[in-house]
Amino acid sequence: MPELPEVETVRKGLEKLVVGKTIEEVTILWPRIIEAPEADVFAQKLIGQKIEKMERRGKFLIFKMTNYDMISHLRMEGKYETNHPSDERTKHTHVIFTFTDGTELRYLDVRKFGRMVLVEKDQGKNYKGILTLGPEPIPSEFKLAEFSKGLKKHHKAIKPLLLDQRLVTGLGNIYVDEALWEAKIHPEQPADTLKPKEIERLYFAVIDVLGRAVEAGGTTIRSYLNALGEAGTFQVSLNVYGQTDKPCPRCATPIKKIKVAQRGTHFCPKCQTLKVRN
Repeated sequence: MPELPEVETVRKGLEKLVVGKTIEEVTILWPRIIEAPEADVFAQKLIGQKIEKMERRGKFLIFKMTNYDMISHLRMEGKYETNHPSDERTKHTHVIFTFTDGTELRYLDVRKFGRMVLVEKDQGKNYKGILTLGPEPIPSEFKLAEFSKGLKKHHKAIKPLLLDQRLVTGLGNIYVDEALWEAKIHPEQPADTLKPKEIERLYFAVIDVLGRAVEAGGTTIRSYLNALGEAGTFQVSLNVYGQTDKPCPRCATPIKKIKVAQRGTHFCPKCQTLKVRN
């Protein structure tokens, strides 16, 4: 699944490729991708709209247009490609935006889980999926005191709590595993049992891991490519994710894989011990 670094890289690519272009036609080949309004209305409303800016909130892309915000969530395997109309359409092409300059932006999705919704201009921030998101993982928005306060309210395991996007947005399976390893915290440690120093380490680990991943263009696992058709490179920096039985970079103990909240989870059993606390 594309996580924050991958979505941010897609946003940057689309900024170069489609900002300033005007939509001439929208072809929808799989209507269920369109959440609202109905597919035919969605397509009609977009005719004549100029893409003015590309924004991102959490894992949501926001196409800022003349009169609308188009919100796009890539879910598991959604991606965008720019094409010429004469280019062959693959079977996983579901939505095509044709521009007045003769180029196309195509949305492809093997699993068809991605969604798009059209709302009035500047109302993207009020979309139901965006309203519940926590702060972006940057120091100007993500505050240690608030993060600490939020953790103390929950007794659930730290990994699924970080995955639910409300304390901080943008963390998916890969980067939660990496941040917890960096902070030396077991993925099943109850959030409200973390000591202040552990919370501080985790806070800085989240910022560090996601920041480095954005710089690397994301992590390419299987099919991820950005809007420019390029693979991310952060996979060469992974310390635990996908490293089962390989030596921990810190202590050389074999990395272990378990299930936490139905998610494959990688950690070092020596560096990240589960602590019993009163």
